[in-house]
Amino acid sequence: MTKKIRSSLYAKVFLTTTAMLLCMSLLVFSLLAWLMPQTYSNRLNTVLDERAQRFVSELEQVAFPNSGGLFDQLLQDMEINSVELYNGKGEFVPLPTELFAEAWDGNTAYIEQTQINELRKTVPLLSGSYHFSFSDSNERYMLIVYGAAEQIGELQQSFIRVFPFILLIVLAVAFIVSWLYSCMITKPVLEISRISEKMSDLQLNWTVDEQRTDELGTLGKSLNRLSHNLSVTLSDLQNANRKLEADIEHKKKLEQARTNFFSAVSHELKTPVTIIKGQLEGMLLGIGAYKDHDKYLTRSLEIANTLETMVQEILTISRLETAGAEFKKDHLDCVQMIKSYLSETEDLIVGKDLQIYLDAPPSVLITGNKMLMEKVFSNLIGNAIKYSPQGAFIRISIHVEHEQIKFSVENTGAHIPEDSIPKVFDAFYRVEQSRSRKTGGSGLGLYIVQEILHLHGSECTVCNTQAGVKFSFFSTTHKSQTNPTCITKKGDMIWAY
Repeated sequence: MTKKIRSSLYAKVFLTTTAMLLCMSLLVFSLLAWLMPQTYSNRLNTVLDERAQRFVSELEQVAFPNSGGLFDQLLQDMEINSVELYNGKGEFVPLPTELFAEAWDGNTAYIEQTQINELRKTVPLLSGSYHFSFSDSNERYMLIVYGAAEQIGELQQSFIRVFPFILLIVLAVAFIVSWLYSCMITKPVLEISRISEKMSDLQLNWTVDEQRTDELGTLGKSLNRLSHNLSVTLSDLQNANRKLEADIEHKKKLEQARTNFFSAVSHELKTPVTIIKGQLEGMLLGIGAYKDHDKYLTRSLEIANTLETMVQEILTISRLETAGAEFKKDHLDCVQMIKSYLSETEDLIVGKDLQIYLDAPPSVLITGNKMLMEKVFSNLIGNAIKYSPQGAFIRISIHVEHEQIKFSVENTGAHIPEDSIPKVFDAFYRVEQSRSRKTGGSGLGLYIVQEILHLHGSECTVCNTQAGVKFSFFSTTHKSQTNPTCITKKGDMIWAY
């Protein structure tokens, strides 16, 4: 029980307040029980003294034998209990009163001293002594007047009788007031204590009542601000942690992709090097068909050219990884880029009897790196030209939609197996190995296209259409472009063989 009281602020405040109220109430009651009879006694003494003074003044004007009537009048006063008279020698002098006939001795009437003493034992008395002389004598007398003080005794008894009831009322009031006071004082403190426990567990979904305007209300408002600031800080920290985890995971993936890439590079480079080495050794040793040096030197040169192209593309990938987003960007006319590339590959287009249609506005400006975007268009259109069968149809389209352009190139007469579509942008992946060797593909062209577009905030997609294969991506237009014909004019057939 003691341990619980020590650990409870409410119990401490309640018991302390109750004890203080009880002590104060008992102190006030004790003071009243002592001061009120004392005050009343002082008042009675004042009244008794005033009457005795008047009585002595009257006695000084009469002779001793004639003072009986005055004594009778005094003794008839309800507040006068008894009177004693002593001469100058201190001897008791019977009063010359006429109230008690049985005590009449011819001149005086008196009250026995024993009766006075008995009366003092039963009734509280107030007394006062006064010195005077009768008019017929110069002898000094001392008059002692006793006043009845039954009211004082009754008042003291009243306090004693009502004490149990007063005590019960005081206890009840003390408990009620202590309960209300404890609730008022400890409720906000307990609320703050409960909130501090939640704060220690990083639970910040709470608010403190801000209706109070005192120091506790100010503390509650401060805790609310602290909760909000902590919540924002923790949210930012969690976001930063998630971003850091994502960055770490992304870095791990990049490291793994780099490891896989260099593993594939070593494998891809090993094959042409091995072929060239074998052919050179065969020609040097003059083994069989390798004696025809012109034939195998031509083949070695072709493989060396393929190897050179592969190395250049690997270097391009390396530059892309180190450049990040810091490469230079310009405003480029992608339509002119495409037309220039088609002009450069005109011989290959004519040789395969291909039909090329360009569906685009006369001019479309985009924001990007010129060299890299030329690589994107040349790789996508070049793949369509290389892998299209004889006499196939290739459609290149550029459409402006909501400040974005959609570029697509579709070649007919060939499809990609559905299970190969997710892999076409992987490094060194070839849909048909034999066909790739015939066309001189390294398996890095589409991988480079995807990496460049990622640096430009875009992504290339591929899908099979009813007629063939379609590659497409979105890019942002240059906002300052104002030529309206770039949006409305369509169906501009550039090449048709």
